Amino acid sequence: MRNELRIFDADRHVIEPEELWPRYLESAWAGHAPYAVQQAPREQLGARIARLGARALLPPSSELYVDGEPIAAPRLERTALELTASALARLSDINAAGRADAQLRSMDAAGIDVAVLYPTHALYLTAIDGMAADLAAAFARAYNDWLRDLCREEPRRLRGAGLINRHDPGAMVAELERIVGFGWRAVVLRPNPIAGRTLGDPSYEPFWTACESLGVAVAMHEGTHARVPTAGADRFRTRFAQHACSHPMEQMMAFLALLEAGVLERHPLLKVAFLEAGAGWLPYWLWRLDEVEYSALAGEVAENVRQKPSTYFRRQCFVTAEPGEPGLTEVLRWVGEDRVLFGTDFPHLDHAGDIIDSVFRTWSDFPRSTLQKILWENPARFYNIER
Repeated sequence: MRNELRIFDADRHVIEPEELWPRYLESAWAGHAPYAVQQAPREQLGARIARLGARALLPPSSELYVDGEPIAAPRLERTALELTASALARLSDINAAGRADAQLRSMDAAGIDVAVLYPTHALYLTAIDGMAADLAAAFARAYNDWLRDLCREEPRRLRGAGLINRHDPGAMVAELERIVGFGWRAVVLRPNPIAGRTLGDPSYEPFWTACESLGVAVAMHEGTHARVPTAGADRFRTRFAQHACSHPMEQMMAFLALLEAGVLERHPLLKVAFLEAGAGWLPYWLWRLDEVEYSALAGEVAENVRQKPSTYFRRQCFVTAEPGEPGLTEVLRWVGEDRVLFGTDFPHLDHAGDIIDSVFRTWSDFPRSTLQKILWENPARFYNIER
């Protein structure tokens, strides 16, 4: 607890250890276990220093590979150096993210009571266009089994969001049911098109039906530099630009895909959260969909969108807010205090280690009842673990 408030971390991450894959992959897929490759400089040190300055002295970064190819899309050299520098500064957190005991110590230090854990590398392994669907499914099963074992060390405080592979829509329900057998009631999907299918593709309908009937919440989580179509990647090369685009814009389009295809209309009890993109985009997006698109073009989507878009969000969707982001009061006014969550994104590099301190500093004007909803009641309700 912090300031006598329980804290539920709605978006916390693991960093999967390399030994996970040979240990948990089924024997038929053992030859495809991902492995780290150290990136070697291609020039003399003096020339490298002249070109890159002091950052040239950083140790070479390593990339995770599978079947001879990196799991993430190529990045600029300066991007890799910036990420390496940030990773070295947060090395203890990164090392802690693959172990339950270290996760719990970090949570204790921050005052976090319960956390739902999300993937890092596995989010990319299941988002490679052209990968065989059964191999991607094997990666998802291996990750889910490993995370189940990690969470078993303290199941009251560590919960998993099961990873669902979208390469084969026909196999999604079986893995969903297996995850429910773990005692978890949440799964994570990427918002991007996978194998040419957006989230509104009709082939996913049995999955949405099963999520609704089983009471499983669905969390949308983006990750920049994936090897699938991603907002911003078609026109920018720097992480500065790609990361700025991918997280909020992919989430905006994810909501739109579910809305326009009628997924939210047909499944009113389905709960969906849009994570790690802030919440400031939401009032504008809902206003535009309501007052610009729906007011003029409701007839075009009448079969699938029978109410204003904002009505669907207020009924069944959630969003995570960032401490210090502008316009959060407007977000609360637009969607209500019951629809906002908070996650630390531990141990990823774009969120500071003192993020809990920032919450209480920047949200100090909120009534205590509002903080209690955002920090505990809303995520507990979304993840179906209110007790």
